[in-house]
Amino acid sequence: MTKSLPTQAHIVIIGGGIVGCSVAYHLAKMGQKDVVLLERHKLTSGSTWHAAGAIGQLRSSSNITRLLGYSVELYDRLEAETGQATGWVKNGSLRFARTKERRAEFERAATTARSFGLQFDIITPAEAKKIIPQIDITGIDCAAFVPSDGVANPSDITMALAKGARQGGVQIYEDVIVTAIETDNGSVEAVVTNQGRIACDTVVNCGGIWAPELGRMAGVNVPLQPAYHQYFVTEKIEGLQRHAPTIRDPDYQTYFKEDVGGLQVGGYEFNPIPFDVPRIPDGHEFKLMEPDVEHFEHLLENAMQLVPALRNVGVKTWFNGIESFTEDGMFILGEAPEVRNYFVGAGFNAFGIAAGGGAGRALAEWIVEGVPAFDMWSVDIRRFGNHHRSRRTVMARSLEGQAAHYAMGWPHLESKAARPLRRSPLYDRLKGQGCSFGAKYGWERPNWFAPAGVEPVDVYSFGHQNWRPYVAEEHHAARNNAAIFDQTSFAKFIIEGPDAEAELQRICANDVAKPVGSLIYTQMLNQRGGIEADVTISRLGENRFYMVTGTGFANHDADHLLRNITPGARVSVQDVTSAYACLSVMGPAARQILQPLAEADLSNAAFPFATCQQIFIAGAPVIAARVTFVGELGWELHVPTEYGLTLYDAIKAAGASYGIRDAGYRTIDSLRLEKTYRVWAADIGPDYTPYEAGLGFAVRLKKAVDFIGREALLKAKERPLTKRLVAFSVDPEIVLLGRETIYRDGERIGWLTSGGSGHTVGRSIGLGYLRSENGLDDAILKSANNYELEVRTRRVPATLHLEPLYDAPGVKVRS
Repeated sequence: MTKSLPTQAHIVIIGGGIVGCSVAYHLAKMGQKDVVLLERHKLTSGSTWHAAGAIGQLRSSSNITRLLGYSVELYDRLEAETGQATGWVKNGSLRFARTKERRAEFERAATTARSFGLQFDIITPAEAKKIIPQIDITGIDCAAFVPSDGVANPSDITMALAKGARQGGVQIYEDVIVTAIETDNGSVEAVVTNQGRIACDTVVNCGGIWAPELGRMAGVNVPLQPAYHQYFVTEKIEGLQRHAPTIRDPDYQTYFKEDVGGLQVGGYEFNPIPFDVPRIPDGHEFKLMEPDVEHFEHLLENAMQLVPALRNVGVKTWFNGIESFTEDGMFILGEAPEVRNYFVGAGFNAFGIAAGGGAGRALAEWIVEGVPAFDMWSVDIRRFGNHHRSRRTVMARSLEGQAAHYAMGWPHLESKAARPLRRSPLYDRLKGQGCSFGAKYGWERPNWFAPAGVEPVDVYSFGHQNWRPYVAEEHHAARNNAAIFDQTSFAKFIIEGPDAEAELQRICANDVAKPVGSLIYTQMLNQRGGIEADVTISRLGENRFYMVTGTGFANHDADHLLRNITPGARVSVQDVTSAYACLSVMGPAARQILQPLAEADLSNAAFPFATCQQIFIAGAPVIAARVTFVGELGWELHVPTEYGLTLYDAIKAAGASYGIRDAGYRTIDSLRLEKTYRVWAADIGPDYTPYEAGLGFAVRLKKAVDFIGREALLKAKERPLTKRLVAFSVDPEIVLLGRETIYRDGERIGWLTSGGSGHTVGRSIGLGYLRSENGLDDAILKSANNYELEVRTRRVPATLHLEPLYDAPGVKVRS
């Protein structure tokens, strides 16, 4: 007999695939006893049961690589712990490169792996053939071997996690369909099923392809797209080694996994097919779709070229299943911003088995502790915005993401799907002036400007790309004359009310209790002292503040702010991003250009650095903020959107005689590197304190308010730094991108978080963290005989910089 559902539980997990069972297992390990897992049919019946089960670890994020590495550690011990077979074998993996460009990608990956402490060896085709004699190495340039990768049986490993969860007290119920999720006052209240209602404090949506529907029940957006993914299993191949390493051939878009003497053969088409339905049909559990051999045909030809034996072996089983994909190829994790205590673990882009162990642990920690144990931004559900509620947009962008699974991972690669979407009032004007746009958070943003006769299109490579000389010209204009940047995509918020100052004082590390007209650069911290947000706040009135943050962080930063405001506080937070355009005028001539247009005194005495004023420029009402992210005299001009084009035209006309130039975000990046200005989600984030990031100047420990993270910072000040952000420079012909390994006197000591060209100083510049338990004060860092950076597997000499390479005293910005 089926046991009846409880009427209440602390935590309800929806979905009995590998991720849901992993969350249950890890919650049990953390001592959570009152946990219920509901599965609509049988465990693994969604996407898990037909997954291929290949487990790779290396990703572009150190923390996601760490998360996948934990999956491997867990699978190593899970069978012995639970007594349930898992099929886990650490058999290693091989990847093939067929072009010089793919070799360059592998070289970069090898250095990334070294930075993150993962073995990733580039070997010759002949060495690869010794490992798997059945392959034809014709046309292969090189191979990469990761010995710690492995394979598992998806259903078995899920059952082992479920068994471990049950042993820890979790109750698992199959054949239970969730029909509604009740909320009250913005928080989870209950899960309603076809077998009864369960009152609960927390819901965890691990519904796989059903996750969007489960999200809609609570008003939560889960922007993933179900799509077809095919592979087949062959009959036995003569001589194929049992547990041979998994093979990936990205240039041929195919992968191979040994399966009882045969091969699983799959791939990722450049033209994937969506499972285009408004909701998943009933009865879809344990379901495969009809094989689409015609769509798979070119992948099959590629597969047979690499493994000729496939031409003479039969197909035992063909799988055409539905998987869930996201636009950036990363999964969706975390607490939904729309509803408190509603967590999501979904959208695993066909690497759910590899991620399952680590993602389940991370989500369980997030649920119990209130924050993830380490920075999860690259998979955080808050990276998505309101435009991701469009089913059409999500479909187009997710299919592009799926198609890119084996595409070249070019530096500065821009998406193309569902564009243009969000446009500033200057879009057409800038397009007519040769602007090459990039996309971020749905916005079209100017990347760089092509001169007459040059097509404004990126030409991708692992060397210096085609836009570099044009960015250099924009860079020099900002340093020597003036540049105007369209930064309309900034996320902007009005925070107001009688308690606005008090709440911001408690949430921000810097002192916000400044006079009206002050501009405060500050971080918002977590309880560990890590940087959750990096913002500027202009005080427009006694009870009115204007907060500006990065384009892609709108949802994240607003959520962090709102969830930390004291319940009942008399304060409101309004997103005014679309209400204001933002034009930044930067450079030595900025004041001379703007003063004739301004109905205010822009002199240094009347309008000093780090202040703001509400003034009129060219007849337009402007919040003028004297602040910079490029290291020059200048103003951010926040203007109601309808005035944006008028203001832009006036500034361009007034600046013509001063050599003003349009400039884009690639130029901002090169300018900020010379000043060692940090970017959240690259150089700073929840894993780093302001002291480790070199931002202690923006912390006010002695202010009267006990702000979030203060206790952690007080303790941190008593200890030597074991992580520290510094800058390095190398020969300008060397391309730095981030993730290059840092060596100190021959010993690996860290990696770069970002990199690029410094056109004023004539060097390539990288920012990165050094790590040492022995401390990292100036004397220790300067005592090294030499520093090196590993760039695409080659070490190059590097110069350490403990101060900005350009205008270290900051004279320019205060002039």
